[in-house]
Amino acid sequence: MEKILKILSVNTSEEKGTVKKPVDSINLNQYGIETDAHSGDWHRQISLLSKESIDRFSKDTNRGYLPGEFAENITLSGMILNQAFPGDKICGKEVEMVVTQIGKKCHGGDCAVFRDTGACVMPKEGIFTKVIKGGTLTKGDLLTYTPRVITTAIITLSTRAYNNTYSDLSGPAIKEATETFFKSRKREFSTEYHLIPDNPVMFSNLLRSLISKDVDLIFTSGGTGVGPNDITPETARAFIDKEIPGIMEHIRTKYGKVKPNALLSRGIAGLSGNSFIFTLPGSINGAKEYMSEILPLTEHLIYMRLGLDTH
Repeated sequence: MEKILKILSVNTSEEKGTVKKPVDSINLNQYGIETDAHSGDWHRQISLLSKESIDRFSKDTNRGYLPGEFAENITLSGMILNQAFPGDKICGKEVEMVVTQIGKKCHGGDCAVFRDTGACVMPKEGIFTKVIKGGTLTKGDLLTYTPRVITTAIITLSTRAYNNTYSDLSGPAIKEATETFFKSRKREFSTEYHLIPDNPVMFSNLLRSLISKDVDLIFTSGGTGVGPNDITPETARAFIDKEIPGIMEHIRTKYGKVKPNALLSRGIAGLSGNSFIFTLPGSINGAKEYMSEILPLTEHLIYMRLGLDTH
């Protein structure tokens, strides 16, 4: 959900590790804030901290704090910033920034606030951004926070399910697992579901359409065996720019130890344009097993694709 943020102060320092001082305005370029010590070609160009976090910390420590005292470049109000995620956008009339990191390592004794109070709020509740579009920011300006929506498409390939011979169970199970996971992560997401026959032309056309829309995650179900109509992996592979073999190798090895038939799945994973494709088996149990291993990796995969260092 979008939120409106109000800038209460803009702050800079000429040296790293020092308190930042309020200034009349800041100019943002491709390296961050002009004249600020943290400007550079890296992912932590600008630091932001909310008044809500500062007020709570002030109450806990029984003292007040000036803007920039936590070494934040922008002091603002409107939300607790550590509710954001890498990839979210913060934009103003001219400026566009992307969130690159939530929190930071505490400097401990090197931090004046920590030396005074034994704690600091910036490492837990501050965030960092990188400039996408430069411009000028001043006290009183309004910014719009826009969470990044993770888009997912589920495709079941089954001629019999398509012809209503039986109901598709694996596709809806994948959809439910995806929605449950991102809800638990409090992420904004959208999902779409498709049921098509085992037809390479229809599958290719659908994949092409989804990839052109930059859908983040594409999960397929069915067609990964060795039957005459199992065409999913080879059709999907024609679209993949970078294969990610380790995911599927791990899953086949893990479940193949107790279910040897799991080793017969030919599922693949890879990146096509800006979309990750995962081809899963058509059984409901197999789909659930694969999703339990893949979903915890998806956010990091998306961050890597966006060029964000979240290690």
